[in-house]
Amino acid sequence: MYVKRLMLKNFRCYEELDVELSPHINIIHGKNAQGKTNLLEAVYYCATGRSHRTSYDKECIRYDQSEAMIKIWYEKYKEEQLEIHIRKNGRKSIAVNGYPARRINELFGCFQVVLFSPEDLSLIKSGPAKRRKFMDMEICQVDPVYLYQLQQYSKVLRQRNQLLKEIAKKAATKDTIFAWDEQLVSYGVKIMERRRQFTEQLRQYTSRIHRQITHEEETLSITYENNVPIAASDFQRKLEEDLARDIRFGSTASGPHHDDLAMWINGADVRVYGSQGQQRTTALSMKLAELSMMKEETKYSPVLLLDDVMSELDQERQWHLAQYIQENQTILTCTGIEDSIRRLPAGKVLEVRKGKIV
Repeated sequence: MYVKRLMLKNFRCYEELDVELSPHINIIHGKNAQGKTNLLEAVYYCATGRSHRTSYDKECIRYDQSEAMIKIWYEKYKEEQLEIHIRKNGRKSIAVNGYPARRINELFGCFQVVLFSPEDLSLIKSGPAKRRKFMDMEICQVDPVYLYQLQQYSKVLRQRNQLLKEIAKKAATKDTIFAWDEQLVSYGVKIMERRRQFTEQLRQYTSRIHRQITHEEETLSITYENNVPIAASDFQRKLEEDLARDIRFGSTASGPHHDDLAMWINGADVRVYGSQGQQRTTALSMKLAELSMMKEETKYSPVLLLDDVMSELDQERQWHLAQYIQENQTILTCTGIEDSIRRLPAGKVLEVRKGKIV
């Protein structure tokens, strides 16, 4: 799978852009704040229906405009296309091969990407929320049912938390909490079971990749830390036990919205005891595993987006990453074409200046 052509209108700093890409390695270089990352963001948006940089779609629209457009042509079985319109009023429209998509769920699975940015190198030492997002985004791209379950769980969770606040003011509404608990448990158990399956698959890939990167000196193991037991009866019991606390604080203390991933190198928790080098190697192993897993599940190589990440890695890690770059369409950004990048067999080299390809 690869992007053949990308068209932008009023997206971020781009007033208009129409560029064809190589099915192999595309190097996009330029000084800082010229618009390199915006190109990756646009491609990522087409795969996920959202930005990886902001939760507010309106920030993706050029400052003096009310609407932005992203359109890509990509090769899968045949040439296909995706078009997304983002509006400042919060509404957005999506078309897949010219047909309107009624829900964002219809976008997932059409086109897959793996994004690797400097922020991902802090995946290990960041909080659990970032690791949950890592799990959720990878699963959603290959499993639309999981996306629906995640959306429903989040919706029920918000409604339950709102009710908890109302109960604190009016105790008579307490009897209605159990209806929300039943839905929360139903969706939550399915989410935890899918995350457990994903983690087991991830563990197998990362273990092999990490041994290669460290020349068999380190053994990496990844485990899923579910916040509550996966069994529905145990989850329900935990909600009942926490109810007094939940009412007091106005939020739900237990559930998959507090899950985490634990990483262990030679038996030590790398989140706490790992050196910076070990944490970076673990993050790299996880992203390369994500790439391989997605390829296995979809039977297509996802598009690899590398946002100025080569300069953040030492020569050894650059070499291992380069082995995977050559197997996928890669769109790579950098401020300068260093030796590590110059050695890559680039299909296309583009320079960006102030929102224009020159």
